[in-house]
Amino acid sequence: MKSGLFYHLVALIVVGIWGVTFINSKILLQHGLTPHEIFELRFILAYVCIWFISPRKWFADSWKDELLMVALGITGGSFYFLAENTAVGLTYVNNVSFIITINPLITTFLSIWLLHNVKPTRSLLLGSLVAILGVALVIYNGRFVLRLNPLGDFLTLLAGFSWAVYSLLIKGVSTHYDITFITRKVFGYGLLTMLPVFLVYPWQTSLSTLTDPVVWGNLLFLGFIASFACFAIWNIALGKIGTIATSNYIYLNPLTTMVASAIFLNEPVTPLAYAGCFLTLAGVYWANKQIVYIK
Repeated sequence: MKSGLFYHLVALIVVGIWGVTFINSKILLQHGLTPHEIFELRFILAYVCIWFISPRKWFADSWKDELLMVALGITGGSFYFLAENTAVGLTYVNNVSFIITINPLITTFLSIWLLHNVKPTRSLLLGSLVAILGVALVIYNGRFVLRLNPLGDFLTLLAGFSWAVYSLLIKGVSTHYDITFITRKVFGYGLLTMLPVFLVYPWQTSLSTLTDPVVWGNLLFLGFIASFACFAIWNIALGKIGTIATSNYIYLNPLTTMVASAIFLNEPVTPLAYAGCFLTLAGVYWANKQIVYIK
């Protein structure tokens, strides 16, 4: 019981840290870095850190497992962060944080559809409708009240779907491999699968920009704490307390982001955004409150 409580607390802390990373990414974008440059730099730092503590093996035990590692690197790495960081550059970080709370709901539906280990219930349906209404209010607020490009909201939804797939995939491989090995593979394949983007959008950030204390300070936070430390801890929590239970803590993401964005970015939060956030959190919470697992 105490062990389970510890991993719940760990997941809560990680989500609190990840809620702040939207701010770090926004600051780096404002200093001229592109979304794929931010990702590549933070994952290089994370890969170097985890190399010293992960098992000294290059490949998984089978080609099937190695392909799963590639999928993890894409869904939890390159595609997820490219979509999220691009969205942060297009819309307010509060919008991104609010919409990303749909992630646990996506995870639950994928569990029903693909794994067949969760039974759909009336509570799940009603909660889903309320959550979708909340997301619609947030998007409406961004498009018409704040006059922002709705592409950012759509990219955030894609990022949430990608992370849900990552959460389900990693549950399967975590029982066969050391968690630091899996996390290192996620970083490695994330870096490799992001490289083709540079063929279309070449590197443009100068060395002088990277030596700015604000820039390298935010990159160190993203690479060492938010990626290296948090990814490893999050992956452990997924294996210990389950995919859906761990994902549920993403509900708290907007609270951290809202406070941080108000303090560091002076971003406004309209009453409509508050209402959308509340409905999203309430709907996703209710949808997952009485989940029936199929054994």
